[in-house]
Amino acid sequence: MIVKYKGENYVSLTREKEYEVISVGKGWFRIVDDTGEDYLFEPERFEVVEN
Repeated sequence: MIVKYKGENYVSLTREKEYEVISVGKGWFRIVDDTGEDYLFEPERFEVVEN
């Protein structure tokens, strides 16, 4: 799944940038962020671009 970050620029996420969701754990998206590491993020912060 491809999602777009809709929040303000964050330490490891860029506003309007698209990210690939590599898995979903307990409803949260596991995404490789701008640091190159994968973390869980709240889905409310993103807009689904491609399912």
